[in-house]
Amino acid sequence: MIYLRLVLESFRFAWQALKANVLRTILSLLGVTIGIFAIISVFTIVDSLERSIRESMSFVGERIIYVEKWPWIFKDGDIPWWKYMKRPSPTTREFRFLNEQLENDEGVALVARRSGNTFKQHNNSMSGIMLQGVTEDFNKVAEVPIEEGRFFTQQEIDGSRNVIIIGAEVAQSLFPYSSALGGSIRIRGQKFTVIGVMEKQGAGLFEGMPTNDKNAYVPFGAFGKMFASGPRGVQPTLMIKGRADDVNLQNLEYEVKGKMRTIRGLKPYEEDNFAINRSEMMADAIGEMFSIIGIAGWVIGGFSILVGGFGIANIMFVSVKERTNIIGIQKSLGAKNFFILFQFLFESVFLSLIGGGVGILLVSLITLIPMGSLEIILTPGNILLGLGVSVVIGVLSGIIPAVIASHLDPVIAIRSK
Repeated sequence: MIYLRLVLESFRFAWQALKANVLRTILSLLGVTIGIFAIISVFTIVDSLERSIRESMSFVGERIIYVEKWPWIFKDGDIPWWKYMKRPSPTTREFRFLNEQLENDEGVALVARRSGNTFKQHNNSMSGIMLQGVTEDFNKVAEVPIEEGRFFTQQEIDGSRNVIIIGAEVAQSLFPYSSALGGSIRIRGQKFTVIGVMEKQGAGLFEGMPTNDKNAYVPFGAFGKMFASGPRGVQPTLMIKGRADDVNLQNLEYEVKGKMRTIRGLKPYEEDNFAINRSEMMADAIGEMFSIIGIAGWVIGGFSILVGGFGIANIMFVSVKERTNIIGIQKSLGAKNFFILFQFLFESVFLSLIGGGVGILLVSLITLIPMGSLEIILTPGNILLGLGVSVVIGVLSGIIPAVIASHLDPVIAIRSK
């Protein structure tokens, strides 16, 4: 009961301090408001950007290992770049071998990609399409959200038939007035029959990010017939999806590495002539980038909060001086030191929470501003962070004035004016 009374009295005194000199209090709390606004707005925007980028990069997939010629990220001590040029690309033979031999996987697929393709359908055409050649288990490894039609059959994959699955935007552009299913599309002079249309995904955060809307899939053999004779040829990627119970995919990675060295005949002293890439590499790189931005937010907001903390401390010193007579009366009536101390400490925290709350309110207003494909969301975690920082600033700013008030001599305090 005493603590509830203490809190209520602290709120009453804090409200009186606010009303006694509104302009002084607002200017003093402005530092906390700006500081909390700077920190939480940076964190909110960073979280929203990171979430949007991760969603835009969903094509990378989860729990997937990629066996390729080149690594995604170069580290200190890596072999010279010109040695990577001599590495062979994954082959159909290696795909079949891994598909039969691996035990820690949920699916193996071979995929080759080529961007910037032009699709034609009578008088309609569309450019800039990402075309991918895939094997039979690609839909087990990666997500292929088909809205109409179906995925490839084993016979279509084995026979390298000219059938195709297209994205929603491709279907809308080439077949604006009719269903795309069963329609014909010409790619590099070859005719393909549409057997599936994928769900509409919408625009990504950045222009040029691959999405299913401007994507298309054909059997791997059909892809090879179109591009094998080109200057770049076909440089496929092996995609292997790991099991959910394989922590960090360590078992799968070790197994894939061993099988690839075996099929390529590498001796124990020879280095790998392939790269094992994982989706976590991009996620870690994104996390490191945004952690630096978060530190910058702390630094920028920290100076404002420091100024705000001094402002609250000034209010509390003035409040102690103005209420010295009241403190003396309270202590003469039996109020303990801790009661006086917590009374002023709660008042300081309450003032700081007002400043922090206004800062969080301003951040919430930012989330209402339309920013195209970027959706700004103020998460409960960031709200709690802002309130927590406000409490800490309130405690640090009010602790010295509260200690001074709690140790006043009641006789001297009563005589003060």
